[in-house]
Amino acid sequence: MSEPRFRDPAEPVAARVRDLLSRMTLTEKVGQVNQRMYGWHAYERTATGHRLTDAFREEVAAFGSMGALYGLQRADPWSGVTAGTGIGEADGARVADSVQRHVVEHTRLGIPVLLVEEMPHGLQALDGTLLPVNLAVGATWDPGLYEEAAALAAAQLRSRGGHVALVSALDLVRDPRWGRAEECFGEDPYLAARFTEALVRGVQGPPGGAIGPDRAAVVLKHFAGQGATVGGRNSAATELGARELHEIHLEAALAGVRAGAAGVMAAYNEFDGVPCAAARPLLTGVLRESWGFDGLVMADGLALDRLVRPAGDPVRAGAAALRAGCDLSLWDDCFPRLEEAVRRGLVEESTLDVAVGRVLALKFRLGLFERPYTGPRAPAADPVEVSERLARASVTLLQHDGVTLPLSGRVRALAVIGPNADSLPQQIGDYTAPQRPGHGVTVLEGIRSRAPEGTGVAYARGCELTGGDRSAVPAAVALAAASDTAVLVLGGSSARESATAFDANGAAVVASGNTPGMTCGEGVDLADLALPEGQLALLDAVAATGTPVVVVLVQGRPHALDDLTGRAGAVLSAWYPGPWGGRAVADVLFGAAEPQGRLPVSVPRSAAQLPVFYNGKDHGYRGYVDQPATPRHAFGHGLSYTTVEYGEPRLSRTSVTAEEFTAGGPAGDAEPVLCTVEVRNTGARPAVETVQLYVRRLTGGTSWPRVRELRGFVRVELAPGERAEAVFRVGHGTLASVTRSLERAVEPGRFAIETGPSSDRTHGAVLDVPGPLDDGWSPW
Repeated sequence: MSEPRFRDPAEPVAARVRDLLSRMTLTEKVGQVNQRMYGWHAYERTATGHRLTDAFREEVAAFGSMGALYGLQRADPWSGVTAGTGIGEADGARVADSVQRHVVEHTRLGIPVLLVEEMPHGLQALDGTLLPVNLAVGATWDPGLYEEAAALAAAQLRSRGGHVALVSALDLVRDPRWGRAEECFGEDPYLAARFTEALVRGVQGPPGGAIGPDRAAVVLKHFAGQGATVGGRNSAATELGARELHEIHLEAALAGVRAGAAGVMAAYNEFDGVPCAAARPLLTGVLRESWGFDGLVMADGLALDRLVRPAGDPVRAGAAALRAGCDLSLWDDCFPRLEEAVRRGLVEESTLDVAVGRVLALKFRLGLFERPYTGPRAPAADPVEVSERLARASVTLLQHDGVTLPLSGRVRALAVIGPNADSLPQQIGDYTAPQRPGHGVTVLEGIRSRAPEGTGVAYARGCELTGGDRSAVPAAVALAAASDTAVLVLGGSSARESATAFDANGAAVVASGNTPGMTCGEGVDLADLALPEGQLALLDAVAATGTPVVVVLVQGRPHALDDLTGRAGAVLSAWYPGPWGGRAVADVLFGAAEPQGRLPVSVPRSAAQLPVFYNGKDHGYRGYVDQPATPRHAFGHGLSYTTVEYGEPRLSRTSVTAEEFTAGGPAGDAEPVLCTVEVRNTGARPAVETVQLYVRRLTGGTSWPRVRELRGFVRVELAPGERAEAVFRVGHGTLASVTRSLERAVEPGRFAIETGPSSDRTHGAVLDVPGPLDDGWSPW
């Protein structure tokens, strides 16, 4: 008897999907769109290894199949999985294969299961290598380096039997009070889009077709607008209009889709009153019909259960999400009831078939029908080295008096002080597995290892991370007074503990008061962005000694900062830099590495002035009576240990018609304008300069313009005294704006093409784009 068509790897994926669907029962189809079980409930650790649980076997039997299993290898305080109960690197592939073998060999059609793991900044599993958090990645302004790191993380996931990586990429830090700010690449859609492209390329490889055995399918989180919830409140409502959604919050998703992302995750938040997981205009209208996306849409954890309130019951809620374009559930009680929904006529079986087909297509693309098991293989290359490179490139010098750094041999006694100086959990961020003892380098340890011979390094904690207790301040002050320089390591923490209370979806429950030491992370939103009272008291007391002070902020969100001139000679930001971030910070402090990070997000003066992102609508607001409206440090800001001068930008043409910029037209790919700017290192040290290109609309357009918008950046390495030219191609993508039909087009008008080292220090050249102005403006 010949093999069924769906077993033939020579057949097109679409044909294999059709054949397999024709053989499936309604129950088996429902099983394919469900991801109901927490993966750590699928096994238990015994004295002789790991065994599959009865609960797992019953879940497979309930539907005669299993679409996906989430978090088989996840370990953290929420899951309760520890180094003693979880799955380490040595056992990962074997346990994953035992899960797969049971599904394949104990179901009628033998359809493999997708093994889905969190990979927000490295694999969230025991012995998984952590990268710096996304906000640190964004601070590198180096998508190529991130692509390299993402590829290594994906290979590690696949070597342990995983198939699908869930990665935050689409959210933007529009309100830094939001606890998940660390999961964002920054506040800007263009910057996030470039890193999202790099992520997809690194994790999946080239777009389309098969996904190789050392690559993983990526599901991009979260679609869409979750970073704009009201008040920075996690999972709350958004008040976005369609234009703001398209101009700001869909850019990274569109870039990821065009790069070939296998999936996106529907967000918790609502848009225009409809939760994203049930928003057909978003999941079908925009994503599939407009963008042509043919991949998988996964619901966020328990998001479909939130639909029960408006829908009336779980059956109607599941049907609504399926009709909207949601393909795969996560832990909810709604999609398991889809068979009932079909039988009640609430949704057509053909609609279910479409969703099942997308799940199956991904399994075919991953080659799971031909190679369902990982088998023995050499461990994947360890991303430790690239993780440290990312950390080093992300350290951002915010303020400097020109003399305090880099630390040199003249510093014979160095005081390292602060609650974030010697805590590895506080520098690695949320969504992390327990780290093995001795795995990682704190800032204190990094400084001790990098300090020149003869430099004494002493440590005092000084205060707790949160609260106002000042009892440890006097000892820290005495240490600082007896030292040549004090490095004050302050900031925040997303470190979860066993005492932390959690929601069913893993978010911390702050209402219980059980978030000791957490000031950031999922569920940990802040109303006040100032550093805690004890940290500010410590800073003031140490600065009052007269000893030169360097402030290092290890943080997952931009904390509001006072002007520290006179209190600190230098201020650096190290967004949770990962396990080896301590070495990276020390290298910058001692000058072994030049500071090259640039802010991916504006740093506010206070929470009271929010929003403070740089690319708001250009209404010329002059500021509050009691404080300026401008940020303490602007988007794109970052200093060097040298000085760099910028020339005026020069355009190869100063007038180009809108028709020449038409996407896909005769000249659409020509990008007929070049913008060139000379940069020169005028100091005595080398520099890695990030030259930034912004566009500002001066006239024309069908909506009110923004202050300016990032449209390009290039990194230039300059030796002392060296000059170089940064060249940008100004094309359709540079000038296009969202029209009234919510499509992107180059609209006639006048533009300022600006270059500079940050969003608040630019020089521009005028480019005219002649053509008929839109006559829809009623006054004109």
